[in-house]
Amino acid sequence: MNKVKSFYKLARPFNAITGALAVFLGGYVAGTGEWGKVALAALVTFLATGAGNSWNDYLDIEIDKINQPQRVLPSGQISPRAAWIFSIVLTILALIVAAFINPAAFAIALLASAILYVYSWKLKSTVLMGNATVAAISALSVVFGGIAAGNVWPTLWLAAIIGVAITGREVLKTLADYEGDLRQHVRTISTAWGRRYARIVFYLLAAATGWIMLLPYLLDVYKPVYAYIVACGVYPVILYALVRVSRYSSGRQLERVSQLMKLDFLVWFVAVILGASV
Repeated sequence: MNKVKSFYKLARPFNAITGALAVFLGGYVAGTGEWGKVALAALVTFLATGAGNSWNDYLDIEIDKINQPQRVLPSGQISPRAAWIFSIVLTILALIVAAFINPAAFAIALLASAILYVYSWKLKSTVLMGNATVAAISALSVVFGGIAAGNVWPTLWLAAIIGVAITGREVLKTLADYEGDLRQHVRTISTAWGRRYARIVFYLLAAATGWIMLLPYLLDVYKPVYAYIVACGVYPVILYALVRVSRYSSGRQLERVSQLMKLDFLVWFVAVILGASV
């Protein structure tokens, strides 16, 4: 039972569930009613995200001993080899399920899985490229829902918003992981350019997120309730993050801000569900 719990934590199910919810969101705004295929796409995303998280932790054991020592691998709950095998099995399962949706969905799942592996292996230790890769994969989740449902165009609004927002959050995570990344000579925007410039980039991306989130309402794509929820439920968290990032310096403090921003995406999901014209 302890091993099962450890594998569960290794996959970081909250991240995987958030990705699956994004797929359902894409399927919802697509408006075709193909919920069976959308559900399969959500399962694919859940499995592929778990695989990517496991592979990432497998490669980051030494860094996580400094930044996240409580995680499954640095704490010795399971072996690195077991994590590697677990990642491969989840990827194979994701591709098998994707094959039952449609050829385009299978191609997207294969591409996304490959990118996740290359990201953890090479792209993560690059300035902004790794952050942009994570953002692109996250944005692809809603598009994947649209592809499964058979109507991708309404999902492109969501993909643009998610892409900008996740890039900002990824920059924030480089600030939170600064100490461990610096010791392991990992090149991120924080270690390569310095924390001051990383903060500036985060501020700019957070401001861009706030602006682009309102575009669907300003262009009459979404109903007014969307703007109300964004203004009351999302903007306060963005402002809070901006203030805290300027004051906090420890990794744990910044990690809490990052987690809060992740949770706030669920509020935005509600805004889209209520505001989208489907």
